[in-house]
Amino acid sequence: MSEKLLEEIPSLDLADFTSGDPARKAAFVQALGEAYQNIGFVAIKNHGLSDDLTKRLYASTQEFFGLPDEVKSKYEIPGLAGQRGYVGKGKEHAKGRNTGDLKEFYHVGQMVTDNDPIKDEYPENVWPAEVEDFQPATSTAYKLLEEAGKNMLRAIALYLELPENYFDDKVHNGNSILRAIHYFPIEDPDSVPADAVRAAEHGDINLITLLMGASADGLQVLRRDGKWIPITALPEQIVVNVGDMLSRHTNNKLKSTIHRVVNPPRELMNTSRYSIPFFMHPRSEMDLTCLESCIDAQNPKQFPDITAGDFLNERLVELGLKK
Repeated sequence: MSEKLLEEIPSLDLADFTSGDPARKAAFVQALGEAYQNIGFVAIKNHGLSDDLTKRLYASTQEFFGLPDEVKSKYEIPGLAGQRGYVGKGKEHAKGRNTGDLKEFYHVGQMVTDNDPIKDEYPENVWPAEVEDFQPATSTAYKLLEEAGKNMLRAIALYLELPENYFDDKVHNGNSILRAIHYFPIEDPDSVPADAVRAAEHGDINLITLLMGASADGLQVLRRDGKWIPITALPEQIVVNVGDMLSRHTNNKLKSTIHRVVNPPRELMNTSRYSIPFFMHPRSEMDLTCLESCIDAQNPKQFPDITAGDFLNERLVELGLKK
């Protein structure tokens, strides 16, 4: 495929994939695959989240982050590498950096409801007692985004000429994380390190990320020619991008594109930004070995074999969340 240098990310309709119409489904699969080979990002509508739920989720998130730091810190659980509950301001940094990002966040993880023994791998979720709707809103959004993610992975499987349900058992009760992020206001920009940004350039760890519309501008993706372009989505869309695990598994056929959240203009540094990504992870035992179908003379194998669990552990250390 000849690469087109896009000025914006493609917009697709997930209803085309789930419609039952073979032509619409095939067109969605092709357009998605081309986008993921090119820029690694798409904007998706008809993803299953209602306006009402989105509003509830953002309201409960803002209510939590509006609590005093000493209250929020009650939900920072030692020994979990930030995988559940609250992670305080500046604790996480991008791979290869030491300066912490200008954000705080809250993690909600997988809720295993069958008798799957994988439940023993996962810490219990932590719920803030001070915000009544936080648990119901985040739990509902988690399941809806997980279902949308499964459909996206089914489309990806078809594009890769794999069975449509190839990823289903790999993401059943996967180690996915819903992350509510607060890019907190900076009253005095001179008080933070000169190189501190809301989120330094990085690739996501997981298979795919589903991002609910962020509350302010700032998200940018690095195009192949080195130009940063803004990621914008309409209110009814979510942004879905390829993560490093999927990039490895496809021998970089599908691109995990570097992205960042830049600081606003200096006069707006004292404003908040909220964002809620869903990081879709497989089960820890998933083998991320490059697919044979993605290896050829023009594209030799680029990555050593590794499981999803081992890859996640490596990255948590690199991000400063795990020792």
